[in-house]
Amino acid sequence: MILFINACVRGDSRTKRLADRLLDRLGGPVKEIRLDSFPFPDVDESYLTKREELVRDGKLDHPLLEPAVLFSKADEIVIAAPFWDLSFPASLKRFLELVNVVGVTFRYTPEGIPEGLCRANRLLYVMTAGGDAVPEEFGFGYVRALAKSFYGIPDVRLIKAAGLDLVGADPEGLLRDAAEEIDREFPRHDGRTCGAS
Repeated sequence: MILFINACVRGDSRTKRLADRLLDRLGGPVKEIRLDSFPFPDVDESYLTKREELVRDGKLDHPLLEPAVLFSKADEIVIAAPFWDLSFPASLKRFLELVNVVGVTFRYTPEGIPEGLCRANRLLYVMTAGGDAVPEEFGFGYVRALAKSFYGIPDVRLIKAAGLDLVGADPEGLLRDAAEEIDREFPRHDGRTCGAS
């Protein structure tokens, strides 16, 4: 199962267009979580206490742990997040707080080092940006660090189209270039071809 975490907000999201292209290339069943309509709980002390109790008691089927369990059991993870304010939409950070659960997505070794518990070997992060000055460390870099250092996901890749809103830019051409790069990077194994979007 591919877990698709959709942090796009706009109905005509360019990031979502690229993510759809990627998902089409990957094939297989997809479980989408739309963060613009996700029922986020208040992450307060009572929430954290309850979560720790559930993990300790092995009640991993409780709805409160569903985001972390889905993330840990996914075969592959795709995140679509536009580049906002040198990072990504706040909803993605809120979701990652729900995913980052000791005993579900990672555990600590006796030496205090995080050890991943996630099944996925690959996380693909799809991003578009209006400008072309896109420092990766604040957005994608944060997700990459979590995935590799905590969740145990070794292959973390960025797929992006940037400079879409610069004066004189050809945004459709840039998106088409990114889509063609997706086609080259992720060939289908069933003999089908994918038309340009």
